[in-house]
Amino acid sequence: MSRRELFGSLCASVFLVNLARVVFAPLVQPAAADFDVTAASLGIVTSAAWLGSAAPRLPTGYLLTRVPRHRVVAATGALLVGTSLFTSLSGSVTHLAVGAFLMGLSSGIYFIAANPLVSELYPETVGRAIGVHGMSSQLAAVSAPLAVSVVLLVGDWRTTFRGIAVVAALATVFFLWAARRTDLPEAGTEDRSILAAARAQWPIVLTGIAFLGSAGFLWNGLFNLYGDYLEVAKGIDPATGRTLLSLMFAAGVPAFLVTGRLADRLPNVPLLLGIVGGFVVSVVALTFAEGLLAVGAVSVVLGYVVHSLFPAADTYLLASLPDHHRASAYALYSASMMVVQAMGSGTIGVVVASGVSYTVAFRAIAGVVGAVVVVLFGLYLAGRLPAGGVPGDTVEKTTR
Repeated sequence: MSRRELFGSLCASVFLVNLARVVFAPLVQPAAADFDVTAASLGIVTSAAWLGSAAPRLPTGYLLTRVPRHRVVAATGALLVGTSLFTSLSGSVTHLAVGAFLMGLSSGIYFIAANPLVSELYPETVGRAIGVHGMSSQLAAVSAPLAVSVVLLVGDWRTTFRGIAVVAALATVFFLWAARRTDLPEAGTEDRSILAAARAQWPIVLTGIAFLGSAGFLWNGLFNLYGDYLEVAKGIDPATGRTLLSLMFAAGVPAFLVTGRLADRLPNVPLLLGIVGGFVVSVVALTFAEGLLAVGAVSVVLGYVVHSLFPAADTYLLASLPDHHRASAYALYSASMMVVQAMGSGTIGVVVASGVSYTVAFRAIAGVVGAVVVVLFGLYLAGRLPAGGVPGDTVEKTTR
């Protein structure tokens, strides 16, 4: 069996692990109604899912110095089955938050193991492979709000988690079947020390954190509380809000494909600067937009821009890092970036619950992210930022 079939199984797996952390956003309102609390107060639940995604990333980096990548990927499927069933039994906000954290673990472990594997399956076109893999992940984000709407017609919000458990079990069996029939790459066999990777690769790791941590914090808060924001600030009903959220996520599907290819061809740092700057402008524009059509149009643009950030950043890291440091350094970057990103919805939820408007909160954080872009741009002009990889660079490192 060729690597293409294994790659297909990875695309199926990433759909599910991403669904496990984004599905909480459209469930905030029905769950809040069930528990008789405000939707903003459930920002802690969505943050728990992303904190769960952040928590295992560094330990997984260490695990990958001892265990092959494909075995770790398979373990995430089994973990997702169990944690989804646990979450489906939620009878309180605390139980739901714990379930969200546990489900988030599967995504964190998966991305640390799978993203380096994807880049090593296709070393000549890292950006393209990361883009297709990311597009599969994004399809989960697109389908989540609509899937929740359908589930609510036939059952309650807990039914969503039972469905995830069943499909995750089937996908894990498919991945194991594909992995056993594929000649797996050996590029990461010399990656045996996280500390060595940290000492050697800290400049590019910190640069990646600066880009993704700042923008991710704002994005996490925006999309997880998007439905409540539209209802409170724009007067848009929850059902329409879920549809607009799907459109915003749908705009990210072509963004992964297009930007993945661009990242193989363009200097990565200017590309990242342009994307993060565009994201800041889009968020501010959303706070000024009035009326359903205007909000919808800005949301689509915002969705395209922010989802372009992920394949560009992953290509920047994975195509630049040498084989003997790739998974370990990527784990360091991803774990640190996710801790910052995961705090977005919880922080904004607490601020809004205390009386600050969504509009003020989003504009203030957008201003902070804009300041980060200005600083990074200055460092780039001064030649102080790692330039990133170039097409074919990973292949050269592999064959040395």
